[in-house]
This record gives sequence, C-alpha cells and structure tokens, in this order.
Amino acid sequence: MSSAPGPANGHGNGRASGEPITFSAPAILTTEEPVLSGYLVRPNFSAATGAGRHGIVLSHGFPEAAQVTVVPGYGYPELAERIATQTGAAVLTFSFRGTGRSGGDFSLDGWRADLAAATEYLRGISGVEKVWLVGFAAGGTLSICAAGEDLSVAGVAAFAPPAEFAEDASDARRFAAQARAMGVIRSRDFPPDLATWARQLTSLHPIQVAAKIPPRPLLIVHGAGDEVVPMTDARELAEAANATAELRILAGASHRLLYDPRAIALLIGWFDRHLGSAG
Repeated sequence: MSSAPGPANGHGNGRASGEPITFSAPAILTTEEPVLSGYLVRPNFSAATGAGRHGIVLSHGFPEAAQVTVVPGYGYPELAERIATQTGAAVLTFSFRGTGRSGGDFSLDGWRADLAAATEYLRGISGVEKVWLVGFAAGGTLSICAAGEDLSVAGVAAFAPPAEFAEDASDARRFAAQARAMGVIRSRDFPPDLATWARQLTSLHPIQVAAKIPPRPLLIVHGAGDEVVPMTDARELAEAANATAELRILAGASHRLLYDPRAIALLIGWFDRHLGSAG
C-alpha cells in the first residue's frame, strides 16, 4: 500500500510543497507487513546546482514518550521542508514501525527494513537519481549502516548516533518492557521470540559498517553535553570512515540536536557543498 510517487520538482514560487504519504515495509518477526506513515516534500525550484536529481531520507531516533504519537516525529516535517527549500532536493521523512501512525512494533531489523523501504520509495520518484540519508540518534546509526550496505547511497549525515545497540540487549526483557511502556511495542504477543528480537541488537556492528562508506561523504555531529550517547561513539564512527568523515562537536549541545540551530546550519552547509558536486 503506497501512494504513487510523482515528479521530484514542480513549478511555483520557490517554496517546498509537502504531502502525507504511506508505503509498506517488509514483515519482520511477524507475517504482517506494516504500513508506514511519512511526509514527502517536493521543492518547487532548484536552489543548488544539480538539485532536483537528489532525494534525502530523514530519519528520527527512538522517541521520547511525548513524541510517540506525533507524525512523523515532532519537528521532522518542518526540517524536511527547510532542507527541501534550501537545497532543492526532494525530502522524505517517516515514522518507523511502532511510532506515530505507522503500524507494526519496534525491532531493530524492522527499523532497518523501514529505512530501506523509505529509500526505495524515494528512488521511485521521477527525477530522483541520487539518494542521501540523514538521521538523528538511532536513525543516524541506521543511516550509517544502510549506506555501508548500499553502495548506491550518495552520502550520510548522522546526528548523535550511538556506535552500538548491544547494551540494550544485555537485559532484553527490561528493554522490551521499556519499549512497550514507550508505546513502540503495541501488540500484546510481540516479540514472539524475545531471544531472536534481542539478537538483532547485538548482530549489527555500526563501526565495522561505517568503514565501508568511503569515499562517499559522511557528516557526524555530536553535542559536547550529550547526556544519552557518549562523545566517544561519534569519534569511533568517524575514525572508522576517516577518509571522508567530517566530525563536528557542538559546545554545550545536548542529545536533542534536532532543536539546535547550529546543527541544522551544519547540515544545510554540508549539503550546499556536496549536492552540486555529487554529479
């Protein structure tokens, strides 16, 4: 189930036009394919050289309690519109399974499948030739991993990305209970196999996968005052892709970089430098 992709760019007054969309993602740990809710922004002009041929998938992280029911996560539609307006690229943001109006229940492999489905959806839009990934927190880590595994991804920008998920698997029952309390696990009988669900958290090795990104560009932004993810995580991910990685540490910034104007300015500036030269 998905709305049909149309042309990446329209014509008009230089503003970006957004619309809600839905698309399906693969079934993981269950037999049901969740329908994901998203927001697609189509720019009405090319603000940067080569824009209109580029698409950007914007991913959120593990939501806070107040964000679970917001689609596709508080602030992301607005950021998608700003990126599209200032870069001329088409931007798709979406809710991972178990969040917002998307169906399904959280699992790490499920979220990886969701990001892949969003990327394919954006690739299906007429005129989009290159896809870039931008993610915050866990969405940033998954974007790095997706780029490492999909060589057609043009580049990645990750904000406050954790370098691993294994700590959450150390007490899988507690973490599953936390996910249920947060509302990202909604089905009473999910996960059907707790051990398999937990193994997904330990089977992904972001630092190893990040080493596969060069020579493509990678931007990692981290807050010096991040209270959730240690700064060493950002350094380890950047060092793994040191040939092309750009690491920026923001003084006094917390984990919630979505709301830090300095972080967003870095992102826009990074795209200004790379979209026109991406060929």
